[in-house]
Amino acid sequence: MNRFSKALLLAAVLPLTLFSADMEKMIGRMLMVGFYGTSAPSDSQICRDIRQYDLAGVILFDFNPTDASKPKNIASKAQLAKLTRELQACSPRGDLLIAVDQEGGRVQRLKNKYGFYGNFPSAASVSKMSDSAATATYIKMASELKGVGINYDLAPVVDMALNPKNKVIYGLGRSYGSQGETVARYAKIFIDSMHRKGVLTSLKHFPGHGSSTGDTHKGFVDVTSQWTPNELEPYEQLFKKADIDTVMVAHVFNRHLDPAYPATLSAKTINGFLRAQMHYRGVTITDDLQMGAIAHKYGLATTLSLAINAGNDILLFGNQLNPKSVVSTKKLVDTVISLINSGTIKPGTIQASNARVAKLRRKL
Repeated sequence: MNRFSKALLLAAVLPLTLFSADMEKMIGRMLMVGFYGTSAPSDSQICRDIRQYDLAGVILFDFNPTDASKPKNIASKAQLAKLTRELQACSPRGDLLIAVDQEGGRVQRLKNKYGFYGNFPSAASVSKMSDSAATATYIKMASELKGVGINYDLAPVVDMALNPKNKVIYGLGRSYGSQGETVARYAKIFIDSMHRKGVLTSLKHFPGHGSSTGDTHKGFVDVTSQWTPNELEPYEQLFKKADIDTVMVAHVFNRHLDPAYPATLSAKTINGFLRAQMHYRGVTITDDLQMGAIAHKYGLATTLSLAINAGNDILLFGNQLNPKSVVSTKKLVDTVISLINSGTIKPGTIQASNARVAKLRRKL
């Protein structure tokens, strides 16, 4: 039994609140954070956080919201490869999840101006390709990601192109189409291609963002009147046919599933529907919890308690959307500790998520 397994066993049999260092690390293993910097030397804040809290992962961006003339994390191929090596060196076991949003089309962080290919087609364009052409496209994308140390792609989008008024999915060509079978077919090609190069993936955005008219980046989005159960078809098919690494949960509010909370904060949606009814047993990751749909309505402690109790395993804080609301890893960990000590979050919930995340990280 290795040291990591012993730590998990100890946490399972002894009160978590008695072991603050263990508790901090178990909470850290549920966090994926964004940070500012194109390097991560051993004395940098992000490296200290990864080392101290054993963070599940980091998310990288090219655009710097504080200064558009400077990169946030991605400036060139050589720089990015060095950054990811530095980040992995900070990780106790070298299994840090290093994520980007690389879908193709309008959503690709590895751009031509940084020396990357930068011209991968959108999902809408890929859906017009043969299976072999789509595979070649995504193998090339996966090779580029892996070549610079990216091991987790927050894609594919399995939202369906159901609403022409939808600007964030339909309007950007991020969907493979309006038929569940077509969406699942090309999503599986994406997943299989990434896996061939050792890159993990995430189906998004559960339980469906394709019928919405609003953008959860900006504020509350209610899909109750537009959402239909056929938006679940890609998930149902992929759960049977593909090796699913993670599912990203959306911030959409759907009264059919939960009359009180958006999906990301909803135990009825995640533990009740996704896990109990759809029998998904893998890792769930939130969409960025600093997006307007959450940040404009819920405080940090409420967001964390609801998200964890809902059944999310990885909580994403990109520190990207609003430079004035950057949150430190320490603040996230300390807030969850207080919620555990108050009884708001049960240690067993943290332990269950840690077990799922540990299994995911072993795939690396």
